[in-house]
Amino acid sequence: MNIVEILTEKEKKKLVFKEYKKDEIIFHENALCNYVCLVVEGEIKITSYSYNGKQIIYNTVQSNKFFGNNLIFSNSPYYKGNVIASKNSVVVLITKNELIYLLQNNQNFLIEYLSQQSAFGMSLNRKLKIASFDNAEERLLYLLQENKGLIEFKSVTELSENLFLSREATSRLLSKMIKNNKIKRKENTIVLL
Repeated sequence: MNIVEILTEKEKKKLVFKEYKKDEIIFHENALCNYVCLVVEGEIKITSYSYNGKQIIYNTVQSNKFFGNNLIFSNSPYYKGNVIASKNSVVVLITKNELIYLLQNNQNFLIEYLSQQSAFGMSLNRKLKIASFDNAEERLLYLLQENKGLIEFKSVTELSENLFLSREATSRLLSKMIKNNKIKRKENTIVLL
């Protein structure tokens, strides 16, 4: 469901729609979060750098998803990373007052917003659980279990981000588990044996 379509014409007129070019910074790390944002088109990444200069991607926000919603009501409403358009994107900026108005006056918007908040919380819990495992093999086995023994991924880089490992460590892990007959891999699909 396209969230913008849930809104009435009157509600849409209150919102600010902004276009961003690929690689354009929308908000800088440590900037005050004044908006809940909805990605209408494109993709947004929230990223920072370690002390060693390694890029850390905290979140990837696809179209029809919110960001900033966990900050705007917090005691420390500052972005924890740079918010960057990873593709040409259209983003709706919603102030705190406008968000409260929409939540109070549009039940369909309220349901979609709460549904996304719930899904985000579950995803965060899953990531924390994966990161808590001591070794890489346990992480991959858990991820396979969560996905009924089958994982499809776009690239080893994407899989490594989900496992909180480097790309190289993920490649070594896959090779080792294939050799030990624990998994089978065909292109970008892994099956638990």
